[in-house]
Amino acid sequence: MAGHSKFKNIQFRKDRQDAARSKLFSKFSRDITIAAKAGLPDPAANSRLRLAIANAKAESMPKDNIDRAIKKALGGETDTYEEIRYEGFGPGGASLIVEVLTDNRNRAAANVRTIFGKNGGNMGDAGSVAFMFDRLGRIVYPAAAASEDEVMEAAIEAGAQDVASGEGAHVILTAFEDMAPVADALEATLGPAKSTAIVWKPRTVVPLAEDAVPALARLIDALEDDEDVQSVWVNAELPDEESA
Repeated sequence: MAGHSKFKNIQFRKDRQDAARSKLFSKFSRDITIAAKAGLPDPAANSRLRLAIANAKAESMPKDNIDRAIKKALGGETDTYEEIRYEGFGPGGASLIVEVLTDNRNRAAANVRTIFGKNGGNMGDAGSVAFMFDRLGRIVYPAAAASEDEVMEAAIEAGAQDVASGEGAHVILTAFEDMAPVADALEATLGPAKSTAIVWKPRTVVPLAEDAVPALARLIDALEDDEDVQSVWVNAELPDEESA
């Protein structure tokens, strides 16, 4: 029985990981298709497409998937997706930004509102939360890419705002509008980045009461499980799963 239970546990974890990977690949496919449709289908001439492809490759998305996503844009097979930002409040006084990419605005709004309501939160008006965050570009390099000094020098030359180097990675922050040129300049010096993304960095981090942590985690998990939700940003710090 113990062996059987262990197998079921491993299988459950694998299923969860496979589902998360499938959603991640779906997100990358949408990003690539929309970027190719918005500009040229050639990544050399389309910085948004170039960054989208780089992110997909960093997570080992198969080349066939990437090619299909570009061909979908070329063939005019794309749905009309909207990028929408929702703002709201969660347990413990946390503030959240929810970024959505959807082909049905009404469905997305209803789903996000319901998820907030069922998990101890509530939606806010546009602008009720965003002022607590800075919208930035984030470029990540593995620690082995270069030394701290070399990364710092390259980031300054490229026009980045900030650099944080740790044991695992170098994280470079840029102004939102500068991310593409900074990423290109860094790639010329340091090679391809591990990932690039637009992020919402909280200006201050809200301390949470211990009993609010599980409730906020459930709200974030429920939002991230929604098919239209691309990313969730919160101004409270949650423990890692391993240490929770």
